[in-house]
Formats: sequence, structure tokens, C-alpha cells
Amino acid sequence: MKLWIGIDDTDSPKGMCTTYLAVIAIEELQREGVEVIGFPRLIRLNPTIPFKTRGNGAVSFLIDTPDTELVMEVMDWVVQEYSELSHENTNPGVVFVKNDDEILNALSRFAFKAVRDLISIDEALFLIGRFMIPHLKYKKGRGLIGALASVGLESDDFTYELLAYRKPENFGKKREIVEETFFKADELFYPKIWDTVDWHNKVVVSVPNGLDPVLYGIRGSDFFSINRASEILETEEIHKKMLFITNQSTDMHLIPEEEAKELRNYHSYILSGIVVEEPEVIRGGHVFFRISTKFGMLKCAAFEPTKQFRDVVLKLIKGDVVRVFGSVKKDTLNLEKLEIVNLVRKKEVNPRCPVCGKRMESAGKNQPFRCKRCKTIAKEKEVEEIQRDVEEGFYEVPPCARRHLSKPLIRMDVPKKHVFR
Repeated sequence: MKLWIGIDDTDSPKGMCTTYLAVIAIEELQREGVEVIGFPRLIRLNPTIPFKTRGNGAVSFLIDTPDTELVMEVMDWVVQEYSELSHENTNPGVVFVKNDDEILNALSRFAFKAVRDLISIDEALFLIGRFMIPHLKYKKGRGLIGALASVGLESDDFTYELLAYRKPENFGKKREIVEETFFKADELFYPKIWDTVDWHNKVVVSVPNGLDPVLYGIRGSDFFSINRASEILETEEIHKKMLFITNQSTDMHLIPEEEAKELRNYHSYILSGIVVEEPEVIRGGHVFFRISTKFGMLKCAAFEPTKQFRDVVLKLIKGDVVRVFGSVKKDTLNLEKLEIVNLVRKKEVNPRCPVCGKRMESAGKNQPFRCKRCKTIAKEKEVEEIQRDVEEGFYEVPPCARRHLSKPLIRMDVPKKHVFR
């Protein structure tokens, strides 16, 4: 019988990674003679969820087995042995879903909502009860939400990520890598791989800094290029490797404004608007400005980690027409991308005196302009060209600030792309 296994919420800020636990589970199942079909899937869910551990990723994979009970026993042992059950915010869930169209269609709708919206554990339990889905629930069992979503998500757009894992004795230690080899891999295989390094900010972004088992992750659209790139990398000894199919770099979390009825916190949007105030920098290097949208005024932010992207934002002026891409938290949209649709290039100014060349002053409401010195008069303002040090088009945050789900501009078929690499 073909069966989908979904897993989520096994890690914590102190360690572990659901992808690593899934790799261990796959190996244990294969030792028991269970056939694993195809690549496992790494599904990123709503990135704004306040109770997520780190990247809010869930994993699923398809197996063929005559013994569901054995499979459940193996999965229970793996979760008990490797997940961060002692952490208060770790609440694992595992589901075992028949490869049945009716069930998968229902889970597809559930999964799409999990990427864009907030879902309660009761909604997950309702689906489990409706279809009598075998499952394992630990503590509060919030992981059942992601587990179901990772099984059900469907999309025409997908990418790959090759994850390499450290030897257990190295967990928590500084990762040993030769940075130059990561830049070389990017030089050779970009744009079939991306977000490996950040050239402008001189950072290797494919290597995490946390306590989790991941040594590095190479993302891309072509798994042959990903594998060839990984062969160039010089690192500490690798313990395990696994290639995942993912929804990363797809913008799946963004809700187009025509589909939104209102703006809500913990949701992500694509919105059109007009800049209503000049951007300002606050302490810490964060940049804020406001736009007028069909939903009202909205505060937008380019936070300090977005680096040179802030320089673009700071060149906006009142009246510019933009489209913003990002997530709303605390009533503020955290920018992931920006399209400058139309720049203000002219402004009305008080006329110059034809005699002395100085700007005239208004004599009052509905009154002409006058030069006090020369006694000259003018009836209307003049139109002056504005020199803009920015172009219309699409701009993105640099790789060092990119979220898992954000689509890089190199994957977008749009004009006037300003790629930060």
C-alpha cells in the first residue's frame, strides 16, 4: 500500500531539524524493507506564524508498505529518540495518509491555507477524524498541522534543496568550511543555483549559524547543477545528504491584493500603493515609510538586515507609485521585494523673478506671486524636472536577508529587474 508520511515540529531553537529527523526515519524504514518512492518534500508554511520554531518547514515522503503498524512503530521510535520533546514549544505530529485522491484533494486545500493563513489544531484534528487518518500526536500535537500540509500541498512551481548534515559529535560546534569554494560554486552554477552566497555583503548564506544538524543547503532549479556544485564545496566531514523537493523561492505565501478582503497581521501580501511620506531612518538603521492602498494607509519597513535594499527605499519620494511584497506584523509590512511602478519626475515650484532670479513669494490665497525686491508679478507656479537617482522596476532584498519562500528576481519573468546577488 502506498502511504504518505508527514512530519512536523520536532526541532527547537536549541537543536534538531525536522529534515534531519526525516532522513533518519527514511533510513530506518529502508532497513525494515520499506520502499521509499521519489524525493522527500520540504514544505515551508506561513512564515509569520508566531509560535514557529525556526523556518516553519514540514517534511513528507511517499512509501510503499504492506505493514502500516510496523511503519508507525518505527516513526514513533524515531520521534521519541531524536525530537526535542523536552522543549516547551516542541509539539511533534506525524500522519500516515493513504495515497487516495479524495483525501489528498481535501489536504491540498488545507495545505494552501497553511502557507498563507493561520490554522488551528482543531482544524487538523477535524480532517484527521473525517478521513480516519492514522497519526502520532505528542504533547499539544501542533505538528499535525504541518504534517498534513506537507502531504497535501500541490503546486506547479517547485524548487530543490540539497541538505548536507554534520556528524553528531560536531553538533553545536563552529562549522568548518572553506568559504572560497562556496563562492566558486555560485560563480559556476548561478542562476541554476541561488542564495548560496551574497557577493555584495561577502557572506556565505547557505551555511546556517544555529545548533541544528545542517551543515549547508544548496538551492536551485536543476538538481544536476546542485549536485555538481556540492562536489566543489570543501567542508568538515559530511554525515548524511538528502535532496528535497520544496516550495521554497516560489512566493507561495503572498496573497495578491485582488484576493484579499482586508489586511491582517501574520499574513503576506502583494499590494499597490502611492508613497505618502518620505522614508526615514531610525536608530538601528531601519527604514520606514507609508503608502496609501485600497485598504487604507500602510506602514512599510526595510529593516537593517536588508542592507543595500534600504538605499533604494530611501530614494522614494511622495507621489511615487509602488508595489510592495511582504508580510504584515504589528501592522507593518516587512518588505521582501519592491516594484517601483512610476516615479514622480516633475514638481510645481514658486516661479523665479525674471529680474533677480530669486524665487517669488505668494501674496496669499488666490493671489499672484510677487518678488518683494523687484516688484515683479507672476500668476502661476512653474513646473520643474526632478533628477531621480533610482529607476523604475523590480528590486529585492539581498541573499543574506532572503526568506525561504521569497522568490528571487532571477526566477521571475518580469521587466527591469535589479538583482541583488
